[in-house]
Amino acid sequence: MINRLIIVVLLLGLVFGSIFGWKAYQQRQIAERLAARGHSTVTVATTIATTEIWAHKIDTVGSLRAIQGVEVSAEVSGVVAELSFVSGSRVEAGAQLLGLDDTAEAAELRSLDAQLELAKQDYERAKGLSIKTLLSQAQLDRTKSVLDSLEARAEEQQALIARKSIQAPFSGELGIRKINLGEYLSPGTPIVTLQQLDPIFTDFTVPERYLSSLSVGQIIEVVVAAFPAEVFQGKISAISPKVESRTRNIELQATLQNNDTRLRPGMFARVAVILGSANKVVTVPRTAVEFLPYGNSVFIVTEEGDALTVQRRQVTTDRILGTRVEIIKGIKSGERVVSAGQLKLRNGQHIQIDNSVELTGGATRG
Repeated sequence: MINRLIIVVLLLGLVFGSIFGWKAYQQRQIAERLAARGHSTVTVATTIATTEIWAHKIDTVGSLRAIQGVEVSAEVSGVVAELSFVSGSRVEAGAQLLGLDDTAEAAELRSLDAQLELAKQDYERAKGLSIKTLLSQAQLDRTKSVLDSLEARAEEQQALIARKSIQAPFSGELGIRKINLGEYLSPGTPIVTLQQLDPIFTDFTVPERYLSSLSVGQIIEVVVAAFPAEVFQGKISAISPKVESRTRNIELQATLQNNDTRLRPGMFARVAVILGSANKVVTVPRTAVEFLPYGNSVFIVTEEGDALTVQRRQVTTDRILGTRVEIIKGIKSGERVVSAGQLKLRNGQHIQIDNSVELTGGATRG
């Protein structure tokens, strides 16, 4: 019985010893392979932190609006008898745009003129008889009342005929014609849009905390999608006297010169309010910065002999302008940072640089 127990113990010891020996052998082989392979490297793209000249500004968005703009419409009803404008043309203030048929109104005016002439004669005759006491004052007053009533009706008819002729209220650019010759128009029917384009307004808002930094005459810069490479300058022309309680923003209006009329009402505008003189700042691409709740960081490239390694460094960022980020603290101008390929990096990681292609893995999350 004892011999059998000793044999079982020896067999178990042999089995477990073999298993542990094999595991140790595997671990030694893995370690040897890693040592033979040397340090693994990750391919990244890099860039140099540079010094740029940035002005202090407030970035916001707004819309362009004509300094004067209306939808020209009919005041009275009638049939379009004359069209005097071409869609898209420029007109001067007072130029006739459209004429409604006034045949009936003109005939009514001629009838009133005839009655008015007769009333004037009756009044002059009555006035002469009144002087000779052949006509009472009451009869003279009634004759004068008839004359005044006819004069008022004639003036009203003249005003109605004048409203049949629609004119440009100010100089500007016409839009697309919305009516046709012979069409019946009701009062208020839109005919064509008229916009005065030079100068042009930009309406925008900024947070109330900037109110003390704003003033009429302050320079602004505007960029629109139609001309993304061009910056249009203007000046603040009005500041709202109240702050919107719902958004805590204040409304502003700026005026821009628009001699070539390239800027159009309704355009979306990116607005920058210039707060002060420009100064030098250190910047890096946005893709180089990893934005995280516990702090922003970048990978700095360092040299260790003939090898290149990276070290994560905390940075303090400020403004973002386009694809660049201002670095207040943590990087000096001229230092090399990783701009793409950071996903596999860790402190001390060996890298190789390849700036010939656009790598994935930019660190702009957060």
